[in-house]
Amino acid sequence: MSEGVEILVVDDDRIVAAGLKLTLERLGYRVAGVVATGADAVAQAGALRPELVLMDIRLKGTMDGIAAAEAVRARFDVPVVFLTAFADGETLQRAKRSGPFGYVIKPFEQNNLQSAIEMALYQHEIEQRLRASEQRFASTLRCIGEAVVAIDTSGRITFMNPVAEALTGWAPVEAIGQDLADVCRIFDEGSRATAEWPRLEFSDPAASPDQSRLLLRKDGVQFPIEGRISPIREGDGPSTGLVLVFRDITERRRTEAEREQIIRELQEALGNVKTLRGMLPICAYCKKIRDDAGYWNRIESYVSSHSRAEFSHSICPDCRQEHFPQFPARPS
Repeated sequence: MSEGVEILVVDDDRIVAAGLKLTLERLGYRVAGVVATGADAVAQAGALRPELVLMDIRLKGTMDGIAAAEAVRARFDVPVVFLTAFADGETLQRAKRSGPFGYVIKPFEQNNLQSAIEMALYQHEIEQRLRASEQRFASTLRCIGEAVVAIDTSGRITFMNPVAEALTGWAPVEAIGQDLADVCRIFDEGSRATAEWPRLEFSDPAASPDQSRLLLRKDGVQFPIEGRISPIREGDGPSTGLVLVFRDITERRRTEAEREQIIRELQEALGNVKTLRGMLPICAYCKKIRDDAGYWNRIESYVSSHSRAEFSHSICPDCRQEHFPQFPARPS
């Protein structure tokens, strides 16, 4: 049992309200306050922030319990359990639309009251966890670097993240409810024929070039994309829609083209390199090399004329020490 939970009691019958207060305290709950009108219920729910409100449906004044419950839920997210002696269908239907967490019919038994309170607290906790989980999930979808679009079984869009908004040119408020084919128009990259999203099953266009696709943005710009499609299922049931995840691969295509160009240029350069091979006659003293015409050339001139190598001149540590001892070597 949730002992110590603070509960706001709302009932315009003082005797009933007093009896409720005693019963709740006997069950281990804390009564945050007792009020008699709907307006006071809303005001005290904001001031006291109870963990639950026990609300009589029929209250005196301009705001009845149902209207007060709607305001409390909307403003403060506090669960409401209705107390009523009027269980007619019209009243219950109106009360149901306010989103209550339970009903207790007067006159009530202590066990029924406790069960309704505990179930309401548990349901509210589950609802908060689910809401937090949905918010984390939505935040994740908004932050990932790929476009995410969800559609229902009729092919109409139910969700778009900011990346999808940027790639398609459609704002979510415009796209939600629209047919996927009208928002995410795609074409075969080779034939430029219109393609259909639900038939796409590709993840690596480089390995499957026949599956390459172009996306037509709202402003008429086209660019290549790659992506994947996954069904939306609830448990083991049938698919209730599809999730499309795709990305713009224009930059990757450009990078790949640049890399291929560099490789071609490198291969061409390597093919033009002159190779030195065979016996080279070199002077044992001056280190000049004799060319095919019998002339003796400095070694750097000979190598330059027979390859694409370039030279820069410096002094090695041994020569520096022997010929220029007055200039100490720089520390490395």
